[in-house]
Amino acid sequence: MVQRWRPLDTATTRRLRDVPFTYPEVAATAGELPAGYHHLSDSVQIGSGAASFMAARDAVLTWQVQLRSGVAISASEPTVIGGGVAVLSLGVGPARIHAPVRVVDVVDEGRRAGFAYGTLPGHPESGEELFVVEIRDDGSVTFTVTAFSRPHSRLARMGGPLGRLAQTLITKRYLRALG
Repeated sequence: MVQRWRPLDTATTRRLRDVPFTYPEVAATAGELPAGYHHLSDSVQIGSGAASFMAARDAVLTWQVQLRSGVAISASEPTVIGGGVAVLSLGVGPARIHAPVRVVDVVDEGRRAGFAYGTLPGHPESGEELFVVEIRDDGSVTFTVTAFSRPHSRLARMGGPLGRLAQTLITKRYLRALG
């Protein structure tokens, strides 16, 4: 089931494209994760064959991982593009958390596809998250989520280990989203 993103208003799009990231190691999920952050990496096999890979690729690059996980998306574009911005929202009513991000890298290399986004001011965490699907030589299709983060907002710092637990739980939801 394809779920719908919501367009981000023009003023918010402009503002989020101009603000600095909340961390200095931009695009670090493409290599060795930086010290001083909580690291997370988890993978799951989601299918096999070219059709499975293409379906997963299309889902990842149209925000479906987040949407199918219960995260609302307001984004500058319906598909993920380099420099695109989005506000991820999770929760209900006054307990809803809004998390602005900007896409720092898009991977679309034939056998691997996905993207990474980095946190912007207003996000409770500081860091980056990478979502990649890959078709391996044996035809198996895997989906991997990799992240580095640390608390950024006062609420996230006060939450201590609950923040890591929340990140682990949402990562499990992300991994199930393509299954």
